[in-house]
Amino acid sequence: MELDPLLLSRLQFAFVVSFHAIFPVFTIGLASYIAVLNGLFYRTENPAWERLAVFWTRVFAVVFGMGVVSGIVMSFQFGTNWSNFALATSNFLGPVLSYEVVTAFFLEAAFLGVLLFGRGKVPQGVHLFAAIMVAVGTFISSFWILAANSWMQTPAGFEIIDGRFHVTSWVEAIFNPSFPYRFAHMALASFLTGGFVVAGVSAWYLLIGRDVEANRKAFSMCLWLLLVLAPAQAVLGDFHGLNTLEHQPTKVAAMEGNWETRSGAPLLLFALPDQEAQENAVELGIPGLASLILTHHVDGVVPGVSEVPPEEQPPVWIVFWSFRIMVAMGLAMIGVAVAGLWLRFKGRLYEHRGYLQLMRVMTVTPFLAVLAGWFVTETGRAPWLVYGHMTQAEALTPSLTGGMALFTLVGYGLVYAVVFYAGILYLTRVVRQGMLPEAPHDDTVERPKRPLSAAHVSFDDASNQPGRS
Repeated sequence: MELDPLLLSRLQFAFVVSFHAIFPVFTIGLASYIAVLNGLFYRTENPAWERLAVFWTRVFAVVFGMGVVSGIVMSFQFGTNWSNFALATSNFLGPVLSYEVVTAFFLEAAFLGVLLFGRGKVPQGVHLFAAIMVAVGTFISSFWILAANSWMQTPAGFEIIDGRFHVTSWVEAIFNPSFPYRFAHMALASFLTGGFVVAGVSAWYLLIGRDVEANRKAFSMCLWLLLVLAPAQAVLGDFHGLNTLEHQPTKVAAMEGNWETRSGAPLLLFALPDQEAQENAVELGIPGLASLILTHHVDGVVPGVSEVPPEEQPPVWIVFWSFRIMVAMGLAMIGVAVAGLWLRFKGRLYEHRGYLQLMRVMTVTPFLAVLAGWFVTETGRAPWLVYGHMTQAEALTPSLTGGMALFTLVGYGLVYAVVFYAGILYLTRVVRQGMLPEAPHDDTVERPKRPLSAAHVSFDDASNQPGRS
């Protein structure tokens, strides 16, 4: 059987990006939370805030390390699998990715050591400043990465000369039409991810009765945050969808499972898209609701997938179902946030074991939503890599063979499996250990030599670690 290098390269990049995406979206939100905790301790000197800050900094150290390791290989793939794309877009992507390194990576590298190892070694104000700078660095990094990816979705500010993209306006290229919506959407997703993870872990500690005072504070903070941000994300998602409808109508058509352009399009709750027949084999929907959501008119016109030739259509079933998974996760987040408000008013927020167990389960929902959202974004753009200008087939490395692509795909899969297993094992032990009895201010405490050492947990048997239950 002949191996298709294009298909294998697409699978490889999808795997690597999906694996990597779950770490930055968590660390961006968690870095901001750590900065807030350090700020609260600096202002109040309440030891509960400090113990929370120390604990979540240990978690951050592990997740940040996994994100760095998983993200390194992505840039390699531009040269190995997508060299035509790298050459054609180098005048834009080269500088943008360099700006990310200069403005964000250096900033994070400079202050990350102070955040991880400086508590009790530098003045408290300096440590707080380091925490803020790390949080700012994560947002600067996401700014440049999303600017690059958004330009691929809605390219602007360029001209093509001899098959290469040349920037004519850096402002238009960076702040392309989809960038503001996508950056804001990703920022809220990061806060929601961090909030649900902190809330889920805090709920588990409350269930087993550990560090109740501190974890009540963390749980309460996160639920207030989620109550505001979960509905806000839905509203922002609507604006993002309208922007996508304007600039990428075929993607929206695939999201809605709408094959023919029509007015009064239904919102499909369930469908089985049939790409070959250019129709849905089975569908169940609410009449007119898709038109109302997308155009704010019941009889508004919704584009159809069939408006473009089959070779320019994305795989509709992936986009259709990924979009519904993302929306379902979002609705679930809103629901549990509202339920938390009701329990708060009833005075049962910290004692309702069913709700605490639910919050533990909800820890995974933002990650599922982020992955589903990335599938909608990237798969919905197919077959374009630079929308409307360069297809994935045109971007592929000419000399790449199916065997070479399969070898690297399997290799990345094996390496990432080891990284994921080791990271999750280490992270689980950090969480099981919980908060340290007191913050390590004493100079007799051994100073960590490596970032993961800041977690204060070894790979020895969990039963040998102090403070475990």
